[in-house]
Amino acid sequence: MIKIMADSTCDLSREILEKYDISTAPLKINIEGKSYKDKVELDPDTFYSMLEDLKEFPTTGAPSPAEYLAIMEDAVASGHTHILCICMSSGTSGSYQSAELAKDYFYEAHPTSPVHIHIIDSKCMSHGSGWLLLKSALLRERGASFEEIVGFNEQYKTHVKHFLSVDDLNHLIKSGRISNASAIVGKLLMLKPVMTMKDGKGAVVAKERGRKRVLKHYVEEFKKRNDAEQTEFVIIGYTSDPAIAESLKVKMQEETGFAGEIYIMQMGVAVGTHVGPGGISMFFVEK
Repeated sequence: MIKIMADSTCDLSREILEKYDISTAPLKINIEGKSYKDKVELDPDTFYSMLEDLKEFPTTGAPSPAEYLAIMEDAVASGHTHILCICMSSGTSGSYQSAELAKDYFYEAHPTSPVHIHIIDSKCMSHGSGWLLLKSALLRERGASFEEIVGFNEQYKTHVKHFLSVDDLNHLIKSGRISNASAIVGKLLMLKPVMTMKDGKGAVVAKERGRKRVLKHYVEEFKKRNDAEQTEFVIIGYTSDPAIAESLKVKMQEETGFAGEIYIMQMGVAVGTHVGPGGISMFFVEK
């Protein structure tokens, strides 16, 4: 039996997590002296509604090795012989390192255990690692071996295309994800940055004037970049406004001819801390 696990920044919906038995270790959100577990003690809608009134900018912390270890122990106790953990990029968080420590602790406690544990540094953020997790669950359902699933992730993790744009640059400035100078220029010209992942870190790849042009950019890039053989589904993410995501989904269906599933899922608190309200993202596999 193969257990699939992750950290909470995968941002998969509760429905998907439960359907495919994917467990997550929550990141911690530190807000004005209080610590909350992502999506456990603080849900995204509540967080976004309170974000603008905070005097101090929230910070995030990786799950502890103990939280990962507890999931591993539970998986083994329920009969799983293989464990696959897919973490957010090590270039943006200590989540991957915590999972590797948990793996070491597991084998120290169970030196003769035949259980196989593989930790993947996804080089992804948010629904990027979520895309790999859902694909892994589908491969498992179709009878793929543990080695085949691990091999797919290692081969394609850097091919998961991320697009992210925000409505307000202030949160990216405060979190250090974009320079203050770039943000000022963007505001003056009413430009919205389009970000992706490069070498495991966020990078601005385009600037578009207005949300309509951002969505057009996503669709045009999808048509040029999409690996039709590997992209059997697309994930569209949003922070606070699902209507934006619905608009992008309709545009994708009308203009790309993509016949696969297009999921719409909300970005969680940990990711939303840096993105802020009005964020819109899209994920698929590029050639």
